Amino acid sequence: MNSVYSVGIAGIGSYVPPKVITNEDLSKLVDTSNEWIIERTGIRERRVVDNNTSTSDIATIAAKRALEDGNISPEEIDLILVATVTPDMAFPSTACIVQKNIGAVNAAAFDISVGCSGFIYGLSIGVNFIRSGAYRKVLVIGAETLSKIVNWQDRNTCILFGDGAGACVIERCEDGYGFLSFDLGADGTNGNLLTMPAGGSRLPASYETVSNNLHTINMDGREVFKFAVRVIEKTSLNALNKANITLDGIDYLVPHQANIRIIESATKKLKLADDKVYVNLDKYGNMSSASIPVALDEAYRNNLLQLGNQILLVAFGAGLTWGSTLLKWNK
Repeated sequence: MNSVYSVGIAGIGSYVPPKVITNEDLSKLVDTSNEWIIERTGIRERRVVDNNTSTSDIATIAAKRALEDGNISPEEIDLILVATVTPDMAFPSTACIVQKNIGAVNAAAFDISVGCSGFIYGLSIGVNFIRSGAYRKVLVIGAETLSKIVNWQDRNTCILFGDGAGACVIERCEDGYGFLSFDLGADGTNGNLLTMPAGGSRLPASYETVSNNLHTINMDGREVFKFAVRVIEKTSLNALNKANITLDGIDYLVPHQANIRIIESATKKLKLADDKVYVNLDKYGNMSSASIPVALDEAYRNNLLQLGNQILLVAFGAGLTWGSTLLKWNK
């Protein structure tokens, strides 16, 4: 990817709420078991917010931690991008609420709605704004409170999802480091495989939409699984090809944390060693757009990432959408 400026991560932070829901807890709500969930998903527990906490609240905490990590003041931020499918409300955007909360008075702000691929999409948008010369510092956040839109009587979906937020400040960095390539894509013809049907202009809130659980996640898990395994390999190889780097050059793969069987299948297709793949979904479940930034921040805090490491981030999500990026670690 030819560019005027190299763009990398200047600060990173994340937050997961303290409340834990274990598989044993879920077995009291629906017909499931700890063993069944672990075997099929790899998830042991997930975090959920309380009734008084919104997506903007946890996004704000992650944003403040990213600013602190980079020693950056809120006034320096030119643009705030929040990737979420669980906004506080239809409008104003969650990004504008975060802008107010952190005091980023000079920033433009908007949300991105592409499901679990949102953080990758947000990074791509922010990087290109910086490369164009329009902005110098962009705050990219992935934040979700999926517990608010889960049907807790649907054992096929309630076992999967959790809440959390992760954030990065991106800016120009030393040449040769930072984001080396992006690959984004979408397939709207299969958008019906993963939806929250009601609450928009097609099905406004009504007694019927609420009673029929149309304001909750609806998913064809089997078809999404097949799509995910296929597209992770495709978009990963596309990102590597664009950067003229082979799989042997990858130090870490940080995939969207949806299902351990998806990750294992994709890892096998890509012929990557297990110790090159960062996994934390056993602790948090699927946090949608927050899963990759939370995992990346966790790896960073655990001193796993070294200057110059080449890290592949890859996600898939509602839309259907997918995205990947190759990052040469610059911190």
